[in-house]
Amino acid sequence: MAASQRTSRPDRRTRARAVGVLLAVGAFTAGGCAQFPNEHPNAWRDQPSLEPQAGPQPSIEQPAPPPPEPGQPTEPPSSVPAGCIDPDPAVVATCLDPVGAITVLPDGKAALVGERTTGRILRVEQDAEPVEVARVPVDPSGGGGLTGLALSPSYQEDELIYAYASVDGENQVLRVAPRDNPKPVLTGIPKGASGNSGALLDDGRGALLVATGDAGDRANATDPASLAGKVLRIDGFGAAAPGNPDPASRVVASGVSNPGGLCGAINTGGYWLTDRAGSRDALHRLEFGAALGAPAWSWPDRPGVAGCAAGPASVVVALTDAAALYTLNPGPDGTFTGQPSKVMERTYGRFSAAATGPDGQLWLGTANKSGGTPVPSDDRAIRIEPPSGDSGKD
Repeated sequence: MAASQRTSRPDRRTRARAVGVLLAVGAFTAGGCAQFPNEHPNAWRDQPSLEPQAGPQPSIEQPAPPPPEPGQPTEPPSSVPAGCIDPDPAVVATCLDPVGAITVLPDGKAALVGERTTGRILRVEQDAEPVEVARVPVDPSGGGGLTGLALSPSYQEDELIYAYASVDGENQVLRVAPRDNPKPVLTGIPKGASGNSGALLDDGRGALLVATGDAGDRANATDPASLAGKVLRIDGFGAAAPGNPDPASRVVASGVSNPGGLCGAINTGGYWLTDRAGSRDALHRLEFGAALGAPAWSWPDRPGVAGCAAGPASVVVALTDAAALYTLNPGPDGTFTGQPSKVMERTYGRFSAAATGPDGQLWLGTANKSGGTPVPSDDRAIRIEPPSGDSGKD
């Protein structure tokens, strides 16, 4: 594994034009549209406006190099990563192991990235070296490893981080305190030959949501005695959180297969779960106190749904196998407005994690070293700036 290094930027005269990001994300980005096979029971409404927007811009100017001597050939600018140096100004960190989870810090300028197979948790930000803040001893077999990260609901006071990881033959939720080793707060989540991924989310009401896989056994998802195949709502110590439908139970939803991500908030239209089920990938709107039921959206071609990010009027789903993002605009009645679109296809490769910051910027992680075709700077953490509204040209 290459050592983690920060992204360096070449001079403006030698830097390649930044990748134009076309992303229809409602509150945080806008983008172009491509057809993608879907299943949905509701009729479409009017197509939303999808205007091209400017890509992210670098924020630091470097002095220009002296002009070449007369008669000497000039080198064309390069947009190809060289080692761990990536000229794309949207790339925040390079030469990571495959990213399993990402969560944004309160200032929006930095994020925590979890590497699925190594268990490292890294603090990444633009123009700085990644800093390892913790390491969880993980077992990445069966799709497990470190697959979920969330800040404590009271992070501003306690600086606690929560991780979902496969440890010691089971899946666990762990609490990470500053300058301390990770400590399990919820254990006994079954681990099997498959279905071991999980996801975490601060629900905005003082509790953590935990999505657990079924450990390769669909019976777990409907077994009330099993923590597998469920959405749990817990406090910081792993107990049932106040306000759960059943005050004595951590379980708020059941029927999960192999979760890819949790996103949303109570003030943005509710909570969403991506799930890789047996015959299709799915996006579910969570209803606490009930089984998942029919998905809000499904993909019969199984593009590999992973992390998601939700705003007041949009949901973005990271697609790993399809190497793209999928954007939808949910309405208040549970239907979707306009035509969903597949965007940023094969721009950065296999997207594996997604999160939104407090400023609405979208953070993404990739997993190109795991089943993809990595470039020298993979795997990467990416931060997409809000669009400026022009044509996307420098």
